[in-house]
Amino acid sequence: MNDKPTAIPEGFDPLVEFGKPDTGVRRRLYTIIFEADTKAGRRFDLALVLLILVSIGVVVADSVPSIRQRHGSTMTMLEWGFTLLFSAEYIARLACVRHPWRYATSFFGIIDLLSVLPTYFALLVPEAAVFLDIRILRLLRIFRILKLTHYVAEYTMLARALRASGRKILVFLSAVLMAVLIFGTVMYVVEGPENGYTSIPMAMYWAIVTMTTVGYGDVVPHTTLGKMIASFMMLLGWGILAVPTGIVTAEMASLRMGRRLPTTRTCPACLSEGHEPEAKYCSDCGTALPRYQVD
Repeated sequence: MNDKPTAIPEGFDPLVEFGKPDTGVRRRLYTIIFEADTKAGRRFDLALVLLILVSIGVVVADSVPSIRQRHGSTMTMLEWGFTLLFSAEYIARLACVRHPWRYATSFFGIIDLLSVLPTYFALLVPEAAVFLDIRILRLLRIFRILKLTHYVAEYTMLARALRASGRKILVFLSAVLMAVLIFGTVMYVVEGPENGYTSIPMAMYWAIVTMTTVGYGDVVPHTTLGKMIASFMMLLGWGILAVPTGIVTAEMASLRMGRRLPTTRTCPACLSEGHEPEAKYCSDCGTALPRYQVD
């Protein structure tokens, strides 16, 4: 919980300067669309999730040739209906915030825009319609829509653990890439082009496939020494796969010691979510938060 603002000038009123309107229809619309803690907000978001699921079902069904031949026109009408609804929702989101550009460039803002563009692009490039399945990414809102605080907390903890593990995982991947380069070069020398190892990059591809225990079988060692090296890499890969999991698990265990359950509170400035009930300022931008209320 942040108890102090970060570089907020004296007399500065974030509720006036940033995203959430003070009064009127825009404030009510903002509460419904962005604040899942309210009854109206939960109903709106649950209805939105239902629409997303049905629209994805239409896209999937339309990809079946027999269904498309029988009900092609109906599927097209449904898809355009969903697209117009999502377009209106996107416009409403932009209209009810003070700074629409901040929402438009946020993660969910970009996803919302990408979810409607393929239908319009399909008028010029029919192949673009296959990208409509990107709407499934909008279901990430389910973490706040259902107000399942426990799952919101786990999602937030996982995100923090991944951020905290970033450098360690980067070092680990660097070591893996060095091992791939070394073993790939060795196998290129041992096996040679006559056994399919036509270049060092090809040998590195084999090393990655072997170390990850995928084993496509398109390139395999033929010599005794090559098979010994491959066996060692398989065992090495089997142990290596557990390292990133261990790194992230350790970070999650460390965070769990001081875990506090966040809510779906939305910052009026940067629209970030997950602030604790007692928080006074946004943990991302330092803006003062409105008093926490649950309808």
